[in-house]
Amino acid sequence: MSDEYTQEWIRKAEEDYEVALVLVRKRKRPTPSAVGFHCQQCAEKYLKAFLVKRDVYFPKTHDLLELHKICLTINPSFELIGDLLDGLTPFAVEFRYPGEEISIDEAKLAVRTVKKVRQFIRDILDIP
Repeated sequence: MSDEYTQEWIRKAEEDYEVALVLVRKRKRPTPSAVGFHCQQCAEKYLKAFLVKRDVYFPKTHDLLELHKICLTINPSFELIGDLLDGLTPFAVEFRYPGEEISIDEAKLAVRTVKKVRQFIRDILDIP
């Protein structure tokens, strides 16, 4: 795929990252579920950017672990972020609907986690 398409994925990932950073700082009417969701989305889009850059097909999925498995076939160093991705996976769907809630502390952990995932993939993609 083109570098332009890779850049589109990165731009979308950065939008989710910025939204998560803004929302996690809210004191009045906090939205921890939304923070977690945007953290998961950021990680998902960075994984997809990596795969697009390598011209590797991936299914239409929000499952970070499925995308992670594909990334591992290309670059074994992705093993280093497997546990981080596992921690972000539930934020895609589980906490988006009634019945499940996350705490503000869990939302803060999601932000710390996605920062590590984001930096790992940006380093691999050679993005400052």
